Amino acid sequence: MTQLPVSSIREYKVEEYLEPTPAPIVPQPTPVAASPAVGGGSVDPKQLVRDVIAKQNLPPEMVALVNSVMKQESGFHAGAVSPKGAIGLMQLMPATARDLGANPQDPAQNVDAGTRYLTALLKKYEGRDDQVIRALAAYNAGPGAVDKYNGVPPYRETRDYVRKIVKNYQAQTAQTGE
Repeated sequence: MTQLPVSSIREYKVEEYLEPTPAPIVPQPTPVAASPAVGGGSVDPKQLVRDVIAKQNLPPEMVALVNSVMKQESGFHAGAVSPKGAIGLMQLMPATARDLGANPQDPAQNVDAGTRYLTALLKKYEGRDDQVIRALAAYNAGPGAVDKYNGVPPYRETRDYVRKIVKNYQAQTAQTGE
């Protein structure tokens, strides 16, 4: 074992860690049928949300929550792709989309899968006072980070993300009375 006297240490620098940029992942075809909008047609993201909420038999207040997530994730742009590789309206990572059996480039499948993922996160944190906050943080930073920090991770991006979605959700529900 090598030992150094403490007096020999002159300086300590913390290096900024930058995660390596992942190689682009080409989504694999899935057995889920494509929506008509995939071919370049127009799509109404908010109508897709209403349709998915009805199809999944979720409570009506989920419409405002999913719309708030979608607004923050993609600004309602179906063709959005993040620098980290997240795709579409709900900004699904290709691996997450694949796990959910969805083509993330198909707006209908993207909203369906993103809503199922958000619902699963809500169920994961069910019974906690901060259930929705944890689910939103997990949607952004991953459930592992939320579990590691026992709540919203200390990442500025995630904290801003959660704050903006909650603010938008409150504005929507105040406006619609839901």
